[in-house]
Amino acid sequence: MRTASIIRKTHETDIAVEVNLDGTGAYQVSTGIGFLDHMIEQFSRHSLIDIACRIKGDLHVDQHHTTEDSAIAIGQAISQALGDRAGIGRYGDVHSPMDEALSRVSLDISGRPWLVWKAGFTQDKLGEFDTEMVEHWFHSIAQAVGITLHIELLYGTNNHHICEGIFKGFARAMRTAVELDPRKGGAIPSTKGILGQESL
Repeated sequence: MRTASIIRKTHETDIAVEVNLDGTGAYQVSTGIGFLDHMIEQFSRHSLIDIACRIKGDLHVDQHHTTEDSAIAIGQAISQALGDRAGIGRYGDVHSPMDEALSRVSLDISGRPWLVWKAGFTQDKLGEFDTEMVEHWFHSIAQAVGITLHIELLYGTNNHHICEGIFKGFARAMRTAVELDPRKGGAIPSTKGILGQESL
């Protein structure tokens, strides 16, 4: 099974993460930030990647370290579980509707981390979550997994719908990208013969 566990401790956060790429979308998430929990749960449920994520962070400072490190640890676990990337779909491209909001998420598990972010919010917080951290969460997970990631809000007005639609779109794109394609016969999906950070 394609599973991985990450323990990450710094002076800012104490994190334990487990993932199963071949799961059912089961989750146990506790970050100390309610809205971030909700978004990671959406990512798990719609990607079918099982995620257990426990974080104790320095929320008395602000939400930056907890948000960033959650993405780093989840990303590191996904990268570890992917191994040499043999047989995966590699690419995902999804239009994600959420009521009046529509976003597009396109990604390539290429080993070349990059984020193109063309979205934004008209309020500073969703619940107690700082909306400026949404872009940073995606930047951090793209770096940790090695994803070329393009996120674009096509239209929308409700900030909750915009954010949740983006996370669900990312989840569905990741589901397509990490799933094993039997037609590939276990081949690494690159003409280089390697894929991941070592292919840079």
